[in-house]
Amino acid sequence: MKLSFIGLGVMGYPMAGHLQKAGHDVCVYNRTSVKSENWVKEHGGSFGLTPKEAASGAQIVFVCVGNDNDVRSVVLGEEGVLASMAPGTALVDHTTTSAILSRELNKACTKKNIKFLDAPVSGGQAGAENGALTIMIGGEEATYLNVEPVLNCYAKKTKLLGPAGSGQLAKMVNQICIAGVVQGLSEAINFAEKTGLNPDDVVEVISKGAAQSWQMENRAATMAKNEFDFGFALDWMRKDLGFAVNEAEKNDIPLPVTKLVDGYYKEIQENGGGRWDTSALITLLNKKS
Repeated sequence: MKLSFIGLGVMGYPMAGHLQKAGHDVCVYNRTSVKSENWVKEHGGSFGLTPKEAASGAQIVFVCVGNDNDVRSVVLGEEGVLASMAPGTALVDHTTTSAILSRELNKACTKKNIKFLDAPVSGGQAGAENGALTIMIGGEEATYLNVEPVLNCYAKKTKLLGPAGSGQLAKMVNQICIAGVVQGLSEAINFAEKTGLNPDDVVEVISKGAAQSWQMENRAATMAKNEFDFGFALDWMRKDLGFAVNEAEKNDIPLPVTKLVDGYYKEIQENGGGRWDTSALITLLNKKS
């Protein structure tokens, strides 16, 4: 298929690469054009100097950028992808955004007879590079069924969860879970260290039982070593938790633990740790103990 991929960050760059490797003809766009040039040198395909140019002629356009305003800047307006997308084509937004934006984009697409899916991902940079992402999707079933084979180029699991906005709501659920798990893991490793246990040995044992989690398997060892220069940046986690908290407040849903953990992330962020991995929560416990 002729595809377009907008946004070549740590996630988008390998995701677009998987599409090209699968035999699709991919045209990419990135705000910094040198990254687009490097991607083409590495993977083939082509690049556009604007989102509109990159999306021209594409059957499916994928977007994976930073936040709500970034999405609006590459989708809407004279140079946005909607300016060149043809009726009957599909726009898939992999950015983690507010559910409000997803519904806004769905309306804008519907006016042009363009299909839309909000499709935030989970699995981090490693998941993108290994083609093993989990994708939570909102939109129409027919659109999902048409796009699903292409998504499988970089996904290990995709699921349609409801109308537009449902994918973003599911991603909020995902981040709520992660926040609580990482805080619990931080407290557990700190407890082990302060009581004279070897945290690696303890994790080796408990990871085979009910305490097991992805965070434990992939972050416990590096947390014990105070290594946080990889993975999902804390700045992005705060953005995501902000969406969840705002949605919860609109619907009168209590999120006591999530709000507490978000406050911890804020403290780390304000002390210069915004680019650290989300597992940096343990640094607050090390400091206070």
